Amino acid sequence: MVPAIGAVTAVAAITGDPAGLDAQHPGRAAAEQQAEAAIEEFRHRHVDYLPETADVTVKAEAPADSPIEQATGLNEAESAARQAAEAAEAAADRPTSVDVPSRCGEHSGNRTTRCALMLAAGFGPDQFACLDLLWDEESGWNALAENSIGAYGIPQACPGNQMSGVGDDWRTNPVTPITWGLGYIEDRYDTPCDAWAHSEAEGFS
Repeated sequence: MVPAIGAVTAVAAITGDPAGLDAQHPGRAAAEQQAEAAIEEFRHRHVDYLPETADVTVKAEAPADSPIEQATGLNEAESAARQAAEAAEAAADRPTSVDVPSRCGEHSGNRTTRCALMLAAGFGPDQFACLDLLWDEESGWNALAENSIGAYGIPQACPGNQMSGVGDDWRTNPVTPITWGLGYIEDRYDTPCDAWAHSEAEGFS
């Protein structure tokens, strides 16, 4: 026994590195492998644990809607769908272009639409020039013309939203403001030439 102890002492004295001897010991390697396995197992358990905990927390913070809330949501969705269907049906009844008679062929752009709508409203070609002069002065036949007091479109309706009585697309569809403007002229002045004469004498309003 003594020689064996002496041999170990001698080896330790020669190397001068007890830590190096411990690292090479078979028992230390086995302990390190066990420690690594335990750490890896903990990691797997921890990764699985986090989503489960998060899910429970989310569910606890966001309980299901009550039956009353669900019913309210359904009613709002049905109302929105009904309004969209009604708007689509109304839009289908409002053309964005018109059938142009052959005698309107000499005109172009919005004036072509004006020609077709005037004929359809019962105004003869003798009224075309008067309406051209009137709306040239009002808007230059610009369907998007708008002034500082709220007059809008080719006929410069003021406020512009009164044309919604003809169509909700009064801001974008030239047919709508032209139709509205012709109706306004007929109701207030009788004909475009009468409206132009009034405009020259007193201003168009």
